[in-house]
Amino acid sequence: MIFRRAVVAGTLVLLAAVAASVAAARADEPYSVSGRDVFKVGNGEVHSETVYHGVQRLSIAHSSRGTTYAARVEYEKDGDGGKQHATASYTSTLLPSGELRDGPSRDPDYLTVLNQPFAVQLDKPTMRDLGHVKRPVPFDFPSPMTGAPLRGTLRRLPDAIVAGIRAMGIAFEASGPLHGALPDRPAMALAGMIKMKGTAYYAYDTALLVSLEATLAIDGNLDDSARRAPVSIVYARSIRARPGQQTAGSPAPHRSENQH
Repeated sequence: MIFRRAVVAGTLVLLAAVAASVAAARADEPYSVSGRDVFKVGNGEVHSETVYHGVQRLSIAHSSRGTTYAARVEYEKDGDGGKQHATASYTSTLLPSGELRDGPSRDPDYLTVLNQPFAVQLDKPTMRDLGHVKRPVPFDFPSPMTGAPLRGTLRRLPDAIVAGIRAMGIAFEASGPLHGALPDRPAMALAGMIKMKGTAYYAYDTALLVSLEATLAIDGNLDDSARRAPVSIVYARSIRARPGQQTAGSPAPHRSENQH
């Protein structure tokens, strides 16, 4: 579930370039993470559910070569195959040119804070622009699973205190058609609709993501002429800064001159 390169109303770039002159610095941010996947076919003939609970740390390193975000999660996965301990990791590097380069990554269950619908950190101009949003604004982005276009709206929410930190709130909704297989179920071709909605909160002092609630729902049919069984899949993820442990973090970056 990822649309970190989305642009809202042509100006709100959700992750903008860090100036190359930023001095080298590091910060570690702790988060708790949970999730639930529910899969149904037909009238309940096939039903599976997987639940996730874990903790993760995000490290941030600035240098003349860019800013590197690295997340590591340790979690318990409880599903049809029983409970198992697992780890996940994801790395993204924001180059001085503004290009975002992902990898290496190993996050098959979409649990790292870097593999989610919104950027892990905004720049100061974007925070300021979002602060002036008074009504829902349209945006579109590729589907996080199929690449098909999703269209929706983004709107401001009232400020909130998250883990003792004052944060700006954003709500988002988007939908679009689905035709094809999913990464976690490559043998199953689906035809239907994909919908995503959720909320994100960013700390005012660091512009870091401190809370995310995101749900991606798929409703459709098996894209098979021999079987037209209805399919319902719901992926829900919750990531939240851990109370009393959030560090001061790195300052919100400035947008480089070539960003729009």
